[in-house]
Amino acid sequence: MGGSDARRKVPSVDAILRSAPGQRASRVVGRPVLKRTLTSELDLVRTKAAAGAEPPLADEILASAVAAAMRAVTGQTSVINATGVIIHTNLGRAPLARPAVDAVAAAAAGYTDLEVDRSTGARGSRSGRAELLLASLAEAEAALIVNNCAAALVLTLAALAKGKKVLVSRGELIEIGGEFRIPDIMRASGARLVEVGTTNRTRPADFRNAIDASAAAILQVHPSNYRVVGFTAAATTAQLAEVARKAELPLIFDVGSGLLDAERGFPGEEPSVHQALADGADLVTFSGDKLLGGPQAGCVVGRDDLIARLRKHPLARAVRIDKLQAAALEATLALYATGAHADVPVHRMIHEPLDAVAERAHTLAEAIGGDLEHAHVVHSSSVVGGGSVPGQTLESWGVRIRCPDPNGFSARLRNGSPSVFCRTNDDHVLLDARTITDEQVRHVARAVLYAIEGDDLDDED
Repeated sequence: MGGSDARRKVPSVDAILRSAPGQRASRVVGRPVLKRTLTSELDLVRTKAAAGAEPPLADEILASAVAAAMRAVTGQTSVINATGVIIHTNLGRAPLARPAVDAVAAAAAGYTDLEVDRSTGARGSRSGRAELLLASLAEAEAALIVNNCAAALVLTLAALAKGKKVLVSRGELIEIGGEFRIPDIMRASGARLVEVGTTNRTRPADFRNAIDASAAAILQVHPSNYRVVGFTAAATTAQLAEVARKAELPLIFDVGSGLLDAERGFPGEEPSVHQALADGADLVTFSGDKLLGGPQAGCVVGRDDLIARLRKHPLARAVRIDKLQAAALEATLALYATGAHADVPVHRMIHEPLDAVAERAHTLAEAIGGDLEHAHVVHSSSVVGGGSVPGQTLESWGVRIRCPDPNGFSARLRNGSPSVFCRTNDDHVLLDARTITDEQVRHVARAVLYAIEGDDLDDED
């Protein structure tokens, strides 16, 4: 069949919408949404028809469009993370602690004193409570909270260095995910990037030699999603602080992952916010939804005079947090302030004893069917994830299910109810018990048993 003949068989958007199935679907998902997804689906069909492919039936086209529309109108789906990646960016990064969840629900359900001082009735600061908590915990002069860490860095550079030079080591010109790169962020802020040293070796003298009258700041960026090993050298925060102080420039340290303070037994060499300030950084920026274990937020702590300049900048309003972020962050930081940060899920998963993880894996295997045909308890390795603690793994336990089509099996798990995300290998899928809660075990087992139906699993040798 020629391409033109095949294209003539493709129905129009209006014809499908006017059909009885189209009208019923419109009442379920809404005509505007269905029209858009139908248009996209028909564009794809016409492209294939132009190459000579036989177009599907109108009902099949409608079914694909309705499925796409349903994904939009039903919103986000709760999923169970059995990947072993604790801060999983694609799955929403850090899960919130129960007090933070309750705070969000309460704030969403009605009015709050978001920007009002109840004692005086005067206008207040929407992030003032969280900033008080954060500054106290970091032992900083002041704090400022915005929408995310990239926004925090853009605002910092725009307020302190627009049109002026900012010195950065070549080895720290990182891409932080989603194709957002430090040079692009600096360009957006209006600051002028000055690359210092080399990719693998940068010394304090390189910064001293690069400083001139147009320099406005030194920026240190923690390479939180990769490691350079071998013939390397990097200036420490304390060394950079000394260079910056002598040149009367602020030192900005983007630590990224948001570890407030070094914890006993914490894996890797992740810099903490508290230590960065103690080593002489004037401003420290970091995320709220990584190792802090809170909602998406960009945090800035440090010198009061510098943060005052950030607060007055026009961009500050453009990147401010909303009431739900504020509520979740206040509740999360309150846990730290009262010594209850072990209740933050990220910290629970990172520090949970290995024998407790093993016990959960055995419980899951037994719920699936015991260590018989399908489920086998095995050693595993988890990672912190979210661009935190790169190259470090956490010993873990999981349940391995051998199957002829791991990708197909994992797809059934993802699309089931509940939705379960796992790891796949050549001949099996793995459910890592470190990122599964005790309450989720029975739900994971049910999802696995549903996925097993219709799949001819091979017995383990």
